[in-house]
Amino acid sequence: MKAGEPISPLEQADRRPVLVWDVPTRLFHWLAVVLVAGAYATWRLNWMDWHVRIGETLLALVLFRLLWGCFGSETARFRNFMASPAAAIRHLRHVLRREADLQAGHNPAGGWMVMLLIALMLGETLSGLYLNNDIADEGPLTQWVPAAIANAISALHSILWDVLLAAVALHLLAIALYAVAKGHNLLLPMLTGRKRLPASVAAPRLAPAALALFLLAVSAAAAALLATYL
Repeated sequence: MKAGEPISPLEQADRRPVLVWDVPTRLFHWLAVVLVAGAYATWRLNWMDWHVRIGETLLALVLFRLLWGCFGSETARFRNFMASPAAAIRHLRHVLRREADLQAGHNPAGGWMVMLLIALMLGETLSGLYLNNDIADEGPLTQWVPAAIANAISALHSILWDVLLAAVALHLLAIALYAVAKGHNLLLPMLTGRKRLPASVAAPRLAPAALALFLLAVSAAAAALLATYL
């Protein structure tokens, strides 16, 4: 069956649940949602100590996702879902076409959205760490960075936050569009990890949980070092 063709009753019956999203990937997704919302709330309430702690936690989480994207499960690896810009554009041309969902992982456009969100969260957390150390006069770089660069980092932190919120809104809009226009439920698989796929679509290979725990420990240590020395 090709994308764009209707699903026959036989093909529908041939579908079986497949674990496409592992636990580390799902935890990253939902913890990132909670932490970004927490960062926004603490910023609005001027709870800056909590805001900083949330930022440091989010940085560790993003660093983990970068490592998991290199060494983790098949659907989490960047090389497996990062399509060319031309492929993403071709996919978006048919975004309103109702068709069968045969994708075990991210679609070509979704992969670019994932990378954009990760890049924005990384830039926001790193610039936030520098700003916190600059205000508290704690970081070893605060005395060596020229004022113009420090001001640029401050402006970047504000700009990236606005862009991040816009990207999150676009992400939510895309989820709703895919549900209504294409009949694809992108939310449920990220909750359960499973998607019903034809037998012709192979189940993705999953990385061991021990590797995820090791990479998380490495990421937490790296975030702590950056918080100290940035």
